[in-house]
Amino acid sequence: MAAFEYSALDPNGRQKRGVIEADSARQARSVLRERSLMPTEVVLSKGKRSSKTVGMSFGGTLRGLNRVLFTRQLATLIASSLPIEEALLAVAEQSEKQSIKAMIMGIRSKVLEGFTLAGSLAEHPTSFNELYRSTVAAGEQSGYLDKVLDNLAEYEERQFSATRNIEMALFYPVALLLVAFSIVGGLMAFVVPDMVNVIVDQGQQLPWFTVVLIAITDFLAELWWALGLLIIGVVLGIRYALSLPTQRLHWDRTKFSLPLISGIVRSANAARYANTLSILTRSGVPLVEAMLIAAEVVSNHWLRRGLKDATQSVSEGSSLKISLSRIGVMPPMMLHMVGAGEQSGELDDMLYRVAQFQQQEVERVVATLVKLFEPLMLLLMGALVLFIVMAIMLPMLSMNQLV
Repeated sequence: MAAFEYSALDPNGRQKRGVIEADSARQARSVLRERSLMPTEVVLSKGKRSSKTVGMSFGGTLRGLNRVLFTRQLATLIASSLPIEEALLAVAEQSEKQSIKAMIMGIRSKVLEGFTLAGSLAEHPTSFNELYRSTVAAGEQSGYLDKVLDNLAEYEERQFSATRNIEMALFYPVALLLVAFSIVGGLMAFVVPDMVNVIVDQGQQLPWFTVVLIAITDFLAELWWALGLLIIGVVLGIRYALSLPTQRLHWDRTKFSLPLISGIVRSANAARYANTLSILTRSGVPLVEAMLIAAEVVSNHWLRRGLKDATQSVSEGSSLKISLSRIGVMPPMMLHMVGAGEQSGELDDMLYRVAQFQQQEVERVVATLVKLFEPLMLLLMGALVLFIVMAIMLPMLSMNQLV
């Protein structure tokens, strides 16, 4: 059964749009007529029409708050023992956006065809990244999808909150910077050229502030398209390089040696690994199997490879603490608590506490960076504005001296 988007007229002649499930477009039209609707257009849902060759999907895209709501609603419904296809149907009916509803119905159609939920989400890589799909796959493989989805929902909510905080911190300084550049741009376009011509005619030398500013302005006015192409080329080049397994592995390893970034990457990945491992072991999954599943949840590929080596070491009889310590990047506090959990027989509880602590550490570091970013942005903006004002005021002072 597939999902179809339709446009139809009701008995009063008003147009209706929606999504309907049917085996074919003909059956969909028949169902609409039974509902006293006159179909004008019935097409296969955009959620079903995906292009694997280019790696992107057409139709709705779940971003930000929409993905948070989707994940939380799905986690709650599945935790209520509702089958996946019924839970997806309920979430789709709650959506107000037609494009998102069509996408969710397309995912449900794939599930009804026998695909896993993670496999169905893979049809929409722009909405559900690899980390999201790996987490869902871990829940399906372990048989505890409800708990893993609840964990994922909490993660999505924290990520959305952190993103909103960063956006709010950036809004004020960026707005001031745009206003300042708009005013200075007007002065550079209509005031400064006349002053420069007068100073040059008098044989005076322009201040270096003004010379540099004029050169930058001329460059942006004449070669802005080249700068835009350069930026686009750099971004595409970086994305292509990171899509190569060898380069991605090297970059993921480099992250652990970068200031500030290393702490966030280490704590965030440790929190996700420990949290997933805690859920699985607490649910009765054997440790080795739980480690294999939890390793797929980690976003850092280099760390993921190390965790798989640690899993092999545990399967050969080594302790979890020793195996994790061989990776060389796991937080020391995590290793000590894992060792204590192994000795006391309360490994799942210790892993849960580790996950909570590491997540709080990530949030603390991110909150600190956000608080520091705003004054740093204001200082940078102040320095730029001072440079521009000096470039404008110095020619004015030169003109006053000539008078």
